[in-house]
Amino acid sequence: MSADGYGLSSTEHASEIPAPILKYRPPQPQHPGNHKIGLIGCGGITAYHLAAYRRMGLEVAAMADVNRAAAEARRDEFYPEAAVYDDYRAVLEHPGVTVIDAATHPEPRLGILRDAIAARKHVLSQKPFVTNLTEGEALVAAAHSAGVQLAVNHNGRWAPHLAWMRAAVASGTLGRLASLECSLQWDHTWIASTPFNDVHDLILYDFAIHWFDFTACCFAGRAPAQVTARNACFPDQTMKPPMLAHVLIEYADGGQATLSFNGHVRHGQQDATTLCGTEATVRSTGPSLSEQTVSLHTEAGTARPKLDGTWFESGFEGTMAELLCAIEDDREPANSAASSLEGLALCFAAIESAREDGMGIAPQRHRGHGEEKKNSLGQD
Repeated sequence: MSADGYGLSSTEHASEIPAPILKYRPPQPQHPGNHKIGLIGCGGITAYHLAAYRRMGLEVAAMADVNRAAAEARRDEFYPEAAVYDDYRAVLEHPGVTVIDAATHPEPRLGILRDAIAARKHVLSQKPFVTNLTEGEALVAAAHSAGVQLAVNHNGRWAPHLAWMRAAVASGTLGRLASLECSLQWDHTWIASTPFNDVHDLILYDFAIHWFDFTACCFAGRAPAQVTARNACFPDQTMKPPMLAHVLIEYADGGQATLSFNGHVRHGQQDATTLCGTEATVRSTGPSLSEQTVSLHTEAGTARPKLDGTWFESGFEGTMAELLCAIEDDREPANSAASSLEGLALCFAAIESAREDGMGIAPQRHRGHGEEKKNSLGQD
């Protein structure tokens, strides 16, 4: 080997091959007219919820918000015939409502979820699902006893690039997954003038929950041994929460995930995700969550799938559509609350590790006795 090439792998151009056909698009309910949705909480993110439901031809029969004007504004923009209330209990009692979209912050949402389940309504909960794993497990058990489906609005699961990569893992296209790496540099400084500015664990809890959930899905069935995390403030930042964070998740069988977040990047934003397996590598890169290019690298060559949809459009269609399909098929939804707890366990372990100066935390410790995270709001 020449001196110029010492220690370097081959960079020969790989041949282009067709991309495998993987199921990544949101499912569609067979009988959309059989479901009537009641929206509880009408904050900013619900514009995306309602736009998705309208595209899908779903009916939203009632909306509620403690700020009645917010509910009226959402009604007027998306569903003029919907009833409006300032008490969520009225939505639970509204004739014909079968599914509740609980889109409030976590603290008030806990009581809403309990009451909705007791009223035997199927529920789509905003994410992050809960601030305490014990409460989350109790809600899962209550839903099972009531015979209703409880799902979580993990819209990131149906973001086209993440959904395709997850499908590549599940289909065995990558072989056995060895490593997962997510590196995000984006501008999150808009939170400075919002209530999110008071959430100390904003990056690790409210934002990174998408990637903890993605990690848990990709390593499904494999036990995480230890989580270590650190966070820090960006130089001269004006926001209160640390805007820098990194996480290492080690699996008992040798797999590893690394997550890196910088929410204070004003120029040159980038989102990159790489999964390496024993048979192939899949990578997605782009300047934002909605602009991503995916490539699959195998011994036979490189495939570049052309994906349809976007993070917000496909994501919010997918979360509700999967719940409705599960109701129709009488099965547990893929985005069930039970499955959401796996990513939350990683998330809570990372928060504790960061608070303990990077100490390694075993996620299993949090099963059944997760500590309340009082300063966490939760949004999409």
